[in-house]
Amino acid sequence: MSAAFFSALSHLECSRTGAVSDADVLQGTSEAGVPLLARYDLDRVKASVKRAEIADRAPDLWRYRELLPVRDERHVVTLGEGMTPLLDLPRYGAQLGVPGLRMKDEGLIPTGSFKARGAAVGVSRAAELGVTGIAMPTNGNAGAAWAVYAARAGMRSLIAMPVDAPEITRAECVVAGAELYLVDGLIGDAGKIVATAVRERTGYQEVSTLKEPYRLEGKKTMGYEIVEQLGWRCPDVILYPTGGGVGIIGIYKALLEMRELGWLTGDLPRLVAVQAAGCAPIVDAYERGATESVAPAKSHTVAFGITVPKALGDFLVLEAVRATEGTAIAVTDEELLAAQGDLARAEGMFICPEGAACFAAVDKLRESGWLRGDEDVVVLNTGAGLKYPETVRVDVPTLPVDGRIPAAGEPWSDSE
Repeated sequence: MSAAFFSALSHLECSRTGAVSDADVLQGTSEAGVPLLARYDLDRVKASVKRAEIADRAPDLWRYRELLPVRDERHVVTLGEGMTPLLDLPRYGAQLGVPGLRMKDEGLIPTGSFKARGAAVGVSRAAELGVTGIAMPTNGNAGAAWAVYAARAGMRSLIAMPVDAPEITRAECVVAGAELYLVDGLIGDAGKIVATAVRERTGYQEVSTLKEPYRLEGKKTMGYEIVEQLGWRCPDVILYPTGGGVGIIGIYKALLEMRELGWLTGDLPRLVAVQAAGCAPIVDAYERGATESVAPAKSHTVAFGITVPKALGDFLVLEAVRATEGTAIAVTDEELLAAQGDLARAEGMFICPEGAACFAAVDKLRESGWLRGDEDVVVLNTGAGLKYPETVRVDVPTLPVDGRIPAAGEPWSDSE
């Protein structure tokens, strides 16, 4: 394959009006103030690339290179991201009454979260277009990922995150040389500060969620991978923890592209947007039959990554859910933390609270009858539980040097 056809990127399209923009000019949002979507010459891809060829490529997300926006392989910035495992969950699935339950584990990707996908593609394309510094607000993991990939690309990074963001993500930014600021507020407050800073700097691009077109392209590869890993077929249901919504929008975009390419036939999976009860604007909008969300007066959840009161792409999330006959559901912090522990005990997997929210949602959807129990169900775990140690209370005995461990079944006494 020649370098000239490393990517079949054609143009950018306004997600609301369909207006076309030049993909080879640095872009933010469309003139309508909404996300721009990357479009590809799918006929050219269809004529040149067969599904079987993909299997012979390197096991990373760049195996789908013709459907990614980087035109020249020399500009690819990579840490080996992609092709995370799709794991069967037989014991936990049986507990929930969903024996066909699987988990796509993004906790094993570089930086420990799915944010590395968007960062890899976003930074690569930014570098290709001449950007020398990226700037963004973040709830933690995205900032950490973009800081690391910016360092890999030799670019500067400016990151602002709420003071309550997971502490480990601060360390990831700092060690990668990012210019980091904490903001005494939420991600929206951090976003306003970053936007002002970018206007005062040269060479920086604001890469806030869906305010540039290419983070989405990295995230959509989760959809490609799930389908490929299932033998080029869809599961019946995909559940995704939804804050800014890039992941679920991207998976839906991937499904539509694969269907047009002829790589996928039949019904699309029902897409489920999962939120925390403490910040559930998408769920509220879905239940009201609205096409856009309204920010709640207050937002708080231990699943910090989905604490997004008002997503720029909320209308795209709602479109994806409704078009696939999916749903939107909220779970409490108590429910998601219980699910986090239940999964770890059943399957030995310590996942992030956002991913745990999806398993709590599976339980509720099965109980309500929305899930019959005979479906193939895929849950996206978007990060490693090790990045959220505060979600697990550790209260265990301390033994003196001459202490004794009780026999199995014998109660512990601190007087021993």
